[in-house]
Amino acid sequence: MWWSAIGCLVTLILNLLVTPLAAAAQPPAKVARIGILSPAAAASTPLSEAIRQGLHELGYVEGQNIVIEYRFAEGRDERLADLAAELVRLKVDVIVAGGVAAIRAAQHATRTIPIVMAGTPDPVAQGFVTSLARPGGNTTGLSLLNVDLPGKRLELLKETVPQSARIAVLANPADRYYAPWMNSLTVAARALGLHLRVVELHRADELDTAFAAMTREDTEALIVLRPASFARAGRRLVELAATHRLPAIYEDRRYVEAGGLMSYGANPDVVFYRAAYYVDRILKGTTPADLPVEQPMKFELVINLKTAQALGITIPPTLLFQADEVMQ
Repeated sequence: MWWSAIGCLVTLILNLLVTPLAAAAQPPAKVARIGILSPAAAASTPLSEAIRQGLHELGYVEGQNIVIEYRFAEGRDERLADLAAELVRLKVDVIVAGGVAAIRAAQHATRTIPIVMAGTPDPVAQGFVTSLARPGGNTTGLSLLNVDLPGKRLELLKETVPQSARIAVLANPADRYYAPWMNSLTVAARALGLHLRVVELHRADELDTAFAAMTREDTEALIVLRPASFARAGRRLVELAATHRLPAIYEDRRYVEAGGLMSYGANPDVVFYRAAYYVDRILKGTTPADLPVEQPMKFELVINLKTAQALGITIPPTLLFQADEVMQ
Protein backbone atom coordinates (compact mmCIF):
# COMPACT_ATOMS: atom_id res chain seq x y z
CA MET A 1 0.00 0.00 0.00
CA TRP A 2 2.65 2.50 1.09
CA TRP A 3 4.86 1.33 -1.77
CA SER A 4 2.12 2.10 -4.25
CA ALA A 5 1.66 5.56 -2.73
CA ILE A 6 5.38 6.29 -3.03
CA GLY A 7 5.30 5.15 -6.69
CA CYS A 8 2.49 7.52 -7.47
CA LEU A 9 4.34 10.36 -5.77
CA VAL A 10 7.50 9.67 -7.76
CA THR A 11 5.52 9.56 -11.00
CA LEU A 12 3.87 12.90 -10.16
CA ILE A 13 7.23 14.53 -9.40
CA LEU A 14 8.75 13.22 -12.62
CA ASN A 15 5.79 14.52 -14.63
CA LEU A 16 6.15 17.95 -13.05
CA LEU A 17 9.84 17.98 -13.92
CA VAL A 18 9.52 16.64 -17.44
CA THR A 19 6.57 18.77 -18.57
CA PRO A 20 8.41 22.13 -18.33
CA LEU A 21 11.44 20.56 -20.01
CA ALA A 22 9.28 19.26 -22.85
CA ALA A 23 7.62 22.65 -23.21
CA ALA A 24 10.98 24.36 -23.24
CA ALA A 25 12.17 21.97 -25.91
CA GLN A 26 9.38 23.07 -28.28
CA PRO A 27 10.73 25.47 -30.93
CA PRO A 28 9.20 28.96 -30.72
CA ALA A 29 6.56 29.74 -33.34
CA LYS A 30 8.10 31.57 -36.29
CA VAL A 31 7.23 35.24 -36.55
CA ALA A 32 6.79 36.10 -40.23
CA ARG A 33 8.30 39.35 -41.49
CA ILE A 34 6.35 41.10 -44.23
CA GLY A 35 7.60 44.07 -46.19
CA ILE A 36 5.21 46.64 -47.70
CA LEU A 37 6.75 48.79 -50.43
CA SER A 38 4.77 51.73 -51.76
CA PRO A 39 5.32 55.09 -53.47
CA ALA A 40 2.77 56.62 -51.10
CA ALA A 41 3.51 59.33 -48.58
CA ALA A 42 2.34 57.76 -45.31
CA ALA A 43 1.90 54.43 -43.57
CA SER A 44 -1.84 54.97 -43.27
CA THR A 45 -2.82 54.22 -46.87
CA PRO A 46 -5.58 52.13 -48.47
CA LEU A 47 -2.91 49.55 -49.35
CA SER A 48 -1.52 49.10 -45.84
CA GLU A 49 -4.91 49.36 -44.11
CA ALA A 50 -6.57 46.80 -46.38
CA ILE A 51 -3.70 44.32 -46.12
CA ARG A 52 -3.62 44.64 -42.34
CA GLN A 53 -7.34 43.92 -42.20
CA GLY A 54 -7.01 40.95 -44.55
CA LEU A 55 -4.12 39.48 -42.59
CA HIS A 56 -5.94 39.96 -39.29
CA GLU A 57 -8.95 38.05 -40.59
CA LEU A 58 -6.61 35.24 -41.62
CA GLY A 59 -5.28 34.97 -38.08
CA TYR A 60 -2.21 37.21 -38.22
CA VAL A 61 -1.59 39.76 -35.48
CA GLU A 62 1.18 42.34 -35.65
CA GLY A 63 3.67 41.87 -32.84
CA GLN A 64 2.56 38.29 -32.23
CA ASN A 65 2.97 36.13 -35.32
CA ILE A 66 3.87 38.79 -37.90
CA VAL A 67 6.01 41.89 -38.12
CA ILE A 68 5.30 44.36 -40.92
CA GLU A 69 8.12 46.49 -42.24
CA TYR A 70 6.69 49.58 -43.96
CA ARG A 71 8.72 51.40 -46.59
CA PHE A 72 7.06 54.43 -48.21
CA ALA A 73 8.73 56.60 -50.84
CA GLU A 74 6.84 59.77 -49.85
CA GLY A 75 5.85 60.38 -53.46
CA ARG A 76 9.42 60.01 -54.78
CA ASP A 77 9.69 56.93 -56.98
CA GLU A 78 13.45 57.29 -57.19
CA ARG A 79 13.64 56.22 -53.53
CA LEU A 80 11.95 52.87 -54.14
CA ALA A 81 15.14 51.06 -55.19
CA ASP A 82 16.88 51.88 -51.89
CA LEU A 83 13.77 51.04 -49.87
CA ALA A 84 13.43 47.68 -51.63
CA ALA A 85 17.09 46.95 -50.89
CA GLU A 86 16.43 47.69 -47.21
CA LEU A 87 13.65 45.11 -47.12
CA VAL A 88 15.94 42.54 -48.72
CA ARG A 89 18.65 43.23 -46.10
CA LEU A 90 16.02 42.70 -43.39
CA LYS A 91 15.37 39.25 -44.90
CA VAL A 92 11.61 39.68 -45.02
CA ASP A 93 9.63 36.59 -45.93
CA VAL A 94 7.53 38.35 -48.57
CA ILE A 95 7.31 41.81 -50.14
CA VAL A 96 3.96 43.39 -50.99
CA ALA A 97 4.56 46.00 -53.70
CA GLY A 98 1.95 48.61 -54.61
CA GLY A 99 2.13 49.97 -58.14
CA VAL A 100 4.36 49.49 -61.17
CA ALA A 101 7.38 51.42 -59.85
CA ALA A 102 7.37 49.55 -56.53
CA ILE A 103 7.04 46.15 -58.22
CA ARG A 104 9.90 46.93 -60.56
CA ALA A 105 12.09 48.09 -57.67
CA ALA A 106 11.32 44.94 -55.70
CA GLN A 107 12.15 42.69 -58.65
CA HIS A 108 15.43 44.48 -59.20
CA ALA A 109 16.27 44.03 -55.52
CA THR A 110 15.56 40.29 -55.29
CA ARG A 111 14.84 37.26 -57.44
CA THR A 112 14.34 34.94 -54.46
CA ILE A 113 12.11 36.67 -51.89
CA PRO A 114 8.45 36.25 -52.93
CA ILE A 115 6.79 39.44 -54.24
CA VAL A 116 3.04 40.06 -54.18
CA MET A 117 1.80 42.66 -56.67
CA ALA A 118 -0.98 44.71 -55.07
CA GLY A 119 -2.76 45.73 -58.24
CA THR A 120 -0.99 46.72 -61.44
CA PRO A 121 -2.01 47.16 -65.08
CA ASP A 122 -1.02 44.25 -67.33
CA PRO A 123 1.83 42.54 -65.41
CA VAL A 124 2.59 40.38 -68.46
CA ALA A 125 3.24 43.39 -70.72
CA GLN A 126 5.30 44.96 -67.95
CA GLY A 127 7.46 41.83 -67.85
CA PHE A 128 6.69 41.15 -64.20
CA VAL A 129 5.28 37.66 -64.86
CA THR A 130 5.43 35.17 -67.71
CA SER A 131 1.66 34.72 -67.82
CA LEU A 132 -1.34 35.23 -65.57
CA ALA A 133 -1.97 31.50 -65.18
CA ARG A 134 1.70 30.60 -64.66
CA PRO A 135 3.55 33.63 -63.31
CA GLY A 136 6.95 31.96 -63.06
CA GLY A 137 9.76 33.44 -60.98
CA ASN A 138 9.18 34.96 -57.54
CA THR A 139 6.28 37.31 -58.35
CA THR A 140 2.50 36.92 -58.35
CA GLY A 141 -0.50 38.91 -57.13
CA LEU A 142 -3.27 41.01 -58.61
CA SER A 143 -3.79 42.81 -61.90
CA LEU A 144 -6.16 45.73 -62.50
CA LEU A 145 -6.11 45.78 -66.28
CA ASN A 146 -9.29 45.96 -68.29
CA VAL A 147 -8.81 47.97 -71.48
CA ASP A 148 -12.54 47.97 -72.29
CA LEU A 149 -13.54 49.97 -69.21
CA PRO A 150 -13.04 53.49 -70.72
CA GLY A 151 -15.78 52.79 -73.26
CA LYS A 152 -18.16 51.70 -70.51
CA ARG A 153 -17.33 54.85 -68.53
CA LEU A 154 -18.17 56.97 -71.55
CA GLU A 155 -21.57 55.26 -71.85
CA LEU A 156 -22.28 55.95 -68.17
CA LEU A 157 -21.21 59.58 -68.50
CA LYS A 158 -23.46 60.09 -71.54
CA GLU A 159 -26.39 58.55 -69.69
CA THR A 160 -25.74 60.93 -66.79
CA VAL A 161 -25.49 64.08 -68.94
CA PRO A 162 -27.32 63.13 -72.17
CA GLN A 163 -27.21 66.68 -73.55
CA SER A 164 -23.39 66.70 -73.60
CA ALA A 165 -21.80 66.34 -77.03
CA ARG A 166 -18.31 67.80 -76.49
CA ILE A 167 -16.46 65.51 -74.14
CA ALA A 168 -12.80 65.85 -73.21
CA VAL A 169 -10.49 62.94 -72.49
CA LEU A 170 -7.75 63.82 -70.02
CA ALA A 171 -4.86 61.49 -70.78
CA ASN A 172 -1.13 61.07 -71.25
CA PRO A 173 -0.36 59.78 -74.77
CA ALA A 174 2.96 58.47 -73.45
CA ASP A 175 1.15 55.95 -71.27
CA ARG A 176 1.61 52.41 -72.57
CA TYR A 177 -2.16 51.77 -72.37
CA TYR A 178 -3.14 54.95 -74.17
CA ALA A 179 -3.77 53.20 -77.51
CA PRO A 180 -6.11 50.41 -76.27
CA TRP A 181 -7.90 52.84 -73.94
CA MET A 182 -8.50 55.29 -76.77
CA ASN A 183 -9.65 52.48 -79.04
CA SER A 184 -12.28 51.54 -76.45
CA LEU A 185 -13.37 55.19 -76.20
CA THR A 186 -13.44 55.71 -79.97
CA VAL A 187 -15.70 52.72 -80.53
CA ALA A 188 -18.07 53.86 -77.79
CA ALA A 189 -18.06 57.49 -78.98
CA ARG A 190 -18.91 56.45 -82.53
CA ALA A 191 -21.85 54.41 -81.30
CA LEU A 192 -23.07 57.30 -79.12
CA GLY A 193 -22.52 60.01 -81.74
CA LEU A 194 -20.08 61.92 -79.53
CA HIS A 195 -17.12 64.11 -80.35
CA LEU A 196 -14.06 63.45 -78.20
CA ARG A 197 -11.12 65.76 -77.75
CA VAL A 198 -7.95 64.52 -76.09
CA VAL A 199 -6.40 66.96 -73.65
CA GLU A 200 -2.82 65.89 -73.10
CA LEU A 201 -1.38 65.93 -69.62
CA HIS A 202 2.20 64.85 -69.08
CA ARG A 203 2.80 66.24 -65.57
CA ALA A 204 0.65 67.06 -62.58
CA ASP A 205 1.64 70.74 -62.74
CA GLU A 206 -0.13 71.00 -66.12
CA LEU A 207 -3.58 70.44 -64.62
CA ASP A 208 -4.56 74.12 -64.43
CA THR A 209 -3.52 74.70 -68.04
CA ALA A 210 -5.44 71.60 -69.17
CA PHE A 211 -8.67 72.73 -67.50
CA ALA A 212 -8.30 76.25 -68.87
CA ALA A 213 -8.05 74.76 -72.37
CA MET A 214 -11.18 72.67 -71.81
CA THR A 215 -13.10 75.75 -70.70
CA ARG A 216 -12.04 77.72 -73.79
CA GLU A 217 -13.35 74.94 -76.00
CA ASP A 218 -16.72 74.75 -74.23
CA THR A 219 -16.15 71.22 -72.97
CA GLU A 220 -19.33 69.81 -71.49
CA ALA A 221 -18.06 66.68 -69.70
CA LEU A 222 -14.84 64.90 -68.89
CA ILE A 223 -13.54 61.35 -68.80
CA VAL A 224 -10.25 60.80 -67.01
CA LEU A 225 -7.72 58.22 -68.17
CA ARG A 226 -5.47 58.18 -65.16
CA PRO A 227 -1.78 57.82 -66.01
CA ALA A 228 0.81 57.47 -63.27
CA SER A 229 2.20 60.91 -64.10
CA PHE A 230 -0.68 62.67 -62.34
CA ALA A 231 -2.15 59.95 -60.16
CA ARG A 232 -1.06 61.76 -56.99
CA ALA A 233 -2.84 64.95 -58.02
CA GLY A 234 -6.25 63.32 -57.75
CA ARG A 235 -7.70 65.73 -55.20
CA ARG A 236 -6.57 68.75 -57.22
CA LEU A 237 -8.08 67.20 -60.34
CA VAL A 238 -11.43 66.80 -58.58
CA GLU A 239 -11.29 70.38 -57.29
CA LEU A 240 -10.65 71.75 -60.78
CA ALA A 241 -13.50 69.73 -62.26
CA ALA A 242 -15.81 71.28 -59.63
CA THR A 243 -14.46 74.80 -60.21
CA HIS A 244 -14.98 74.53 -63.97
CA ARG A 245 -18.34 72.80 -63.43
CA LEU A 246 -17.39 69.78 -65.50
CA PRO A 247 -19.20 66.49 -64.88
CA ALA A 248 -16.43 63.89 -64.81
CA ILE A 249 -16.12 60.14 -64.49
CA TYR A 250 -13.06 58.50 -62.96
CA GLU A 251 -11.57 55.05 -62.72
CA ASP A 252 -12.19 54.31 -59.04
CA ARG A 253 -14.11 55.39 -55.98
CA ARG A 254 -11.28 57.34 -54.35
CA TYR A 255 -12.01 60.26 -56.69
CA VAL A 256 -15.70 60.17 -55.78
CA GLU A 257 -14.86 60.08 -52.09
CA ALA A 258 -12.79 63.23 -52.72
CA GLY A 259 -15.80 64.95 -54.32
CA GLY A 260 -15.80 63.65 -57.89
CA LEU A 261 -19.12 62.99 -59.62
CA MET A 262 -18.88 59.30 -60.43
CA SER A 263 -16.55 56.37 -61.03
CA TYR A 264 -16.63 52.93 -62.57
CA GLY A 265 -13.95 50.35 -61.97
CA ALA A 266 -12.50 47.86 -59.53
CA ASN A 267 -12.51 48.83 -55.87
CA PRO A 268 -8.80 49.26 -54.99
CA ASP A 269 -9.47 48.44 -51.33
CA VAL A 270 -10.86 45.04 -52.34
CA VAL A 271 -7.80 44.40 -54.51
CA PHE A 272 -5.42 45.40 -51.70
CA TYR A 273 -7.37 43.30 -49.22
CA ARG A 274 -7.05 40.30 -51.53
CA ALA A 275 -3.26 40.66 -51.46
CA ALA A 276 -3.38 39.27 -47.91
CA TYR A 277 -4.57 35.95 -49.35
CA TYR A 278 -1.39 35.70 -51.41
CA VAL A 279 0.78 36.56 -48.42
CA ASP A 280 -0.93 33.84 -46.38
CA ARG A 281 -0.49 31.19 -49.08
CA ILE A 282 3.17 32.07 -49.50
CA LEU A 283 3.86 32.01 -45.75
CA LYS A 284 2.26 28.55 -45.66
CA GLY A 285 4.65 27.25 -48.29
CA THR A 286 3.11 27.86 -51.72
CA THR A 287 5.57 29.31 -54.22
CA PRO A 288 4.60 32.44 -56.18
CA ALA A 289 5.07 30.55 -59.45
CA ASP A 290 2.18 28.26 -58.45
CA LEU A 291 -0.24 31.11 -57.61
CA PRO A 292 -2.02 32.48 -60.70
CA VAL A 293 -2.36 36.24 -61.02
CA GLU A 294 -5.94 37.36 -60.35
CA GLN A 295 -7.91 39.98 -62.26
CA PRO A 296 -10.89 41.90 -60.87
CA MET A 297 -14.13 39.96 -61.01
CA LYS A 298 -16.35 42.93 -60.14
CA PHE A 299 -16.50 46.55 -61.20
CA GLU A 300 -18.49 49.04 -59.17
CA LEU A 301 -20.38 52.18 -60.05
CA VAL A 302 -20.14 54.89 -57.38
CA ILE A 303 -22.06 58.18 -57.58
CA ASN A 304 -21.74 61.32 -55.47
CA LEU A 305 -25.23 62.89 -55.21
CA LYS A 306 -23.95 65.97 -53.41
CA THR A 307 -21.62 66.73 -56.32
CA ALA A 308 -24.42 66.07 -58.82
CA GLN A 309 -26.63 68.58 -57.03
CA ALA A 310 -23.82 71.16 -56.98
CA LEU A 311 -23.45 70.72 -60.76
CA GLY A 312 -27.21 70.93 -61.30
CA ILE A 313 -27.38 67.35 -62.55
CA THR A 314 -30.24 64.95 -61.93
CA ILE A 315 -28.93 61.40 -61.91
CA PRO A 316 -31.26 59.12 -63.91
CA PRO A 317 -33.11 56.60 -61.72
CA THR A 318 -31.77 53.77 -63.88
CA LEU A 319 -28.21 54.73 -62.90
CA LEU A 320 -29.09 55.10 -59.24
CA PHE A 321 -30.56 51.60 -59.39
CA GLN A 322 -27.35 50.24 -61.00
CA ALA A 323 -25.03 52.03 -58.58
CA ASP A 324 -23.13 49.96 -56.05
CA GLU A 325 -22.95 52.98 -53.77
CA VAL A 326 -24.59 56.41 -53.79
CA MET A 327 -22.83 58.97 -51.61
CA GLN A 328 -25.05 61.68 -50.16
